[in-house]
Amino acid sequence: MVTEESLAVKIEKEKGEEARLFLQKNDLIRSDLRIKKDEQFLYIPISCKSNLVSDYDIITGIFKKTEKRIDSYQQLLSLPYELQCSLPTSFDIIGDIILIKLPKELQSFSKEIGNALLETHSHVKTVCSMNPVSGEFRNRSVQVIGGEHKTVTMHKEYGNWFKIDVEKTYFSPRLANERKRVSSLIRKKSCVLDMFCGVAPFSILIAKYAQPAHIIAVDINPIAIELAEFNIRKNNVKDKISLFNRDARDAQQLCNDLSMRPNHIIMNLPFSAFEFFPIAIQLISHGGVIHYYDILNESLFEQRKNDLIEKANNFRADLIHLDFHKIKTYAPHEFYIGIDITVSKN
Repeated sequence: MVTEESLAVKIEKEKGEEARLFLQKNDLIRSDLRIKKDEQFLYIPISCKSNLVSDYDIITGIFKKTEKRIDSYQQLLSLPYELQCSLPTSFDIIGDIILIKLPKELQSFSKEIGNALLETHSHVKTVCSMNPVSGEFRNRSVQVIGGEHKTVTMHKEYGNWFKIDVEKTYFSPRLANERKRVSSLIRKKSCVLDMFCGVAPFSILIAKYAQPAHIIAVDINPIAIELAEFNIRKNNVKDKISLFNRDARDAQQLCNDLSMRPNHIIMNLPFSAFEFFPIAIQLISHGGVIHYYDILNESLFEQRKNDLIEKANNFRADLIHLDFHKIKTYAPHEFYIGIDITVSKN
């Protein structure tokens, strides 16, 4: 423990609180040093021998330094005020990797930011700055800015383990509650189609916590499928999931090959799910539910609802219930949304 010599007010214990409040009010207490006591007295470190303390017994003593509490990585960084205000207040932790999106003005401070995040998150081994998810395979470019140079980690969610490559596959820990929620909605003995399964978090939670008849999990990204296969084995649900490295446009053929008509379809492909909605409408059984995900400005919610209804009508289907819910904020006034859509076939 580090110590330092300082002036201090020596005061009887029974008068200590009154003295402390007086010294605090007049900004005389040294907050970087700890108050100490013995059987009779308190010793309150002070910054100077002011006239305000002339009525007190002033001594010189050795005091322990207080340990500065670090509540956030921002406290460890010395940046100009305008840049300090630009520091992200949220980021994703996937296993022992932090993913953080840095604005352009902070790029030159990326190493300092990475080290600060490592210091404030003891279980984290790697910090990566990231760009948005893009492309057919839903991956993103990342740059290691702190710790071990790696992009693969093991992540635990509701008792299940997932092997994830944060650069080459898409996975959001912020959807954990949503995945659990959907698994609770799957009816017993249902057939489930996970059209864009990624590393299979939806499929695995459904297999573990619902009682589906079977799940078809599809993804076009071969690395995601490789990791999904590992995750399915790791969580002991291989007998419940058929996994395919295929385009979701092939879902009709896959369902036909397995003689399966889905009662639930998972469409977790924000920005592009609407393009594939006609496929889901044609595949879903009467009374089935499509769990549809999108990223939209809140002013466009009603328009999206009308567009979905129109698409369904084109295939002689009615959407008898659309349950919208906001999952997370994506940008100002833009939300990652989920819609549970109950479908009636004519």
